Amino acid sequence: MKNLNIITDKIIFSTQGNTDIINITEYLSQIVASSQIYDGIVTIFVPGATGGVTTIEYEKELIKDTKEMFSEIIKDDKFYHHNTTHFPGNAASHLRATLIGPSLVIPISDGKLQLGTWQEVVFIDFDNRPRNRELIVKIIGVKK
Repeated sequence: MKNLNIITDKIIFSTQGNTDIINITEYLSQIVASSQIYDGIVTIFVPGATGGVTTIEYEKELIKDTKEMFSEIIKDDKFYHHNTTHFPGNAASHLRATLIGPSLVIPISDGKLQLGTWQEVVFIDFDNRPRNRELIVKIIGVKK
């Protein structure tokens, strides 16, 4: 059996907040390629409570639909208890982030992410202000 390798990396970027959807697929693919992991998994994790990671077809109109969906499901102008004790009043941001969660696991085969044809990995920043973000990338697998 080949030795198991564990690699940790980060993706660092800035966002505009307010359900800013950032395609991180290329960053992730580059990290996987440089890791030389042939067979394994990659986990992407958001250390924060107002962002999430998921997959979508990264297409302009679907991005608009996704933003509108989150706005409709969790309204900005609703009363939230969290906003009575915490500034800057971003309870809706926290609640939206709970819907998709802070992490995603993707299989790696033949040294590549095993994504569907139109599937892209995205980070969604639900906070109500611009932010500097850092995602943790953990790869576990074997090299050729």
